[in-house]
Amino acid sequence: MPQVDARSPEERVYAAVHAAIQDHRLVPGTKLKEVTLAELFGVSRAVVRKVLERLAHMRLVDLRPNRVALVATPSAEESRQIFHARRTIESAIAALAAERASARDVAALRQVVNAERQAYDAGDVRGGLQHSIEFHRRLAAIAGNAVLERFLDELISRMPLVLLTHRGLNAAPCATDEHTPIVEAIVARDPARAAALVHEHLLHLEREAINERPAPPADLASVFAAASV
Repeated sequence: MPQVDARSPEERVYAAVHAAIQDHRLVPGTKLKEVTLAELFGVSRAVVRKVLERLAHMRLVDLRPNRVALVATPSAEESRQIFHARRTIESAIAALAAERASARDVAALRQVVNAERQAYDAGDVRGGLQHSIEFHRRLAAIAGNAVLERFLDELISRMPLVLLTHRGLNAAPCATDEHTPIVEAIVARDPARAAALVHEHLLHLEREAINERPAPPADLASVFAAASV
């Protein structure tokens, strides 16, 4: 018997579009047409409009005059500001994680790093992306500061657009060999080293990311062909 999705139409469409952005399926500059999305998901244009407004509030969508909505295209300067904010926040998170991490936390981090490496080795870029994001979010959860965790979540949600704008479709967010030393610094209970490694890791990612090779806009029907909402 098929599983019934109890979410509201707005929540289901929001989740689908948000996931498509995070998974690099919806790229910067893609036009999000209300009529097309309403037909694809079998909902009203009013529902689609609310979804686009929510995504615009998160800076994932640009709303233009006459209800034109585009997947956001962060400028080079805006992208550098996002990286700067991430370095500031995640350095503090890493230091806190090094002070607070339990043996179970460390085991979970190692598991994520191993899964990320295996995904990329197998050519599963989408899986690798998801594990990379999970690594950084787990660090924030271990740190135990809900405010920092919330700020980081907002910044991480914008990273796919930064990478796709400036690196194109082959963009990968992190190097797994840079995650392992961070875990080891946490194991060693070395907050200063953990913070420094995260700072350097994100600086390296910024240098690799911002080189102006945008990905072409996506076709909505292709992106959401398998949508079942």
